[in-house]
Amino acid sequence: MFKTRITEMLGIQYPILSGGMQWLSRAEFVAAVGNAGGIGFITAESFETPEDLRTEIKKMHTLTDKPFGVNISMVPEFGVPERSLQFCDVVVEEGVKVVETAGQSPKPLMPKLKDAGIKVIHKMTSIRHAESAQKLGVDAITLIGYGSGGHIGMDNVASFILIPMAVSRLDIPVVAGGGVCNGKGFLGAMAMGAEAVLMGTAFFATEECPVHDAIKQRLVQTRENETCLLLNSLQNPVRCVRNQLADECLALEEKNASFEEIINTVAGGKGKLAYDCGDAEISPIACGQIVGAIDEVKSVKAVIDDMIDEAGTMMARLNGMTK
Repeated sequence: MFKTRITEMLGIQYPILSGGMQWLSRAEFVAAVGNAGGIGFITAESFETPEDLRTEIKKMHTLTDKPFGVNISMVPEFGVPERSLQFCDVVVEEGVKVVETAGQSPKPLMPKLKDAGIKVIHKMTSIRHAESAQKLGVDAITLIGYGSGGHIGMDNVASFILIPMAVSRLDIPVVAGGGVCNGKGFLGAMAMGAEAVLMGTAFFATEECPVHDAIKQRLVQTRENETCLLLNSLQNPVRCVRNQLADECLALEEKNASFEEIINTVAGGKGKLAYDCGDAEISPIACGQIVGAIDEVKSVKAVIDDMIDEAGTMMARLNGMTK
């Protein structure tokens, strides 16, 4: 069921991807997604050095024989391209088959990745950038809509508009990112022409996610209208849970505080503080508006199985409507 160019390209059972989440997308979590029929991405920037990433990749091979990838973020504060190129070297040397890139253009990484036969899925927020990425030779693109969690870009276009337009203008497969946590959203993305979905929030609130249980419960309690966009004033909006830290950041932006004042409220390892201790007020907690549709913490396998089962039921309902 739901065989697409993405399932064929990556050798996975279901067209379901778990996007790379900093601090969280470690070996055990990523392996759980792969073993359940999807694919996850170890986040390179969770590690202090490229050799630490190498160790994590080796660990993956002891946990699963299913496909997995590595996420490499192309953003200025991470020292592009030197640090990213070092991560690329590790990926190539360890035989990783697929890389998820994000942020800036993956152009500096493409020669090393393509020479090694690695599939590249570039994640972005606009069709114009997707067209540029296609020209660079990426194998697929992920488009993040306005309601998604984390960095959503400045275009503010909903997935319901973004995905079908991208499908009509691109030749490579399109992955729908954001706004999906169940079979209804999954099937909707497929109907719009996407060949896979990428989920963050839905996997964030799972048993295997290496985050404090109190944070998972905060996600369950958060409604779809209880997220906010931080760093709008810096033209780098990030969708997060509306909490005490978010209110402090928004207040600084409202009074036109300096770049340093604003960024220091959310930067560095502050996100990891809440993830480790469970205090949901002290850190930015990235999540999408789909958080309002998540009402329990389930295993990764249950999330995927329930999604596919519901999509099958919805497909039968739609087929029945054509008789």
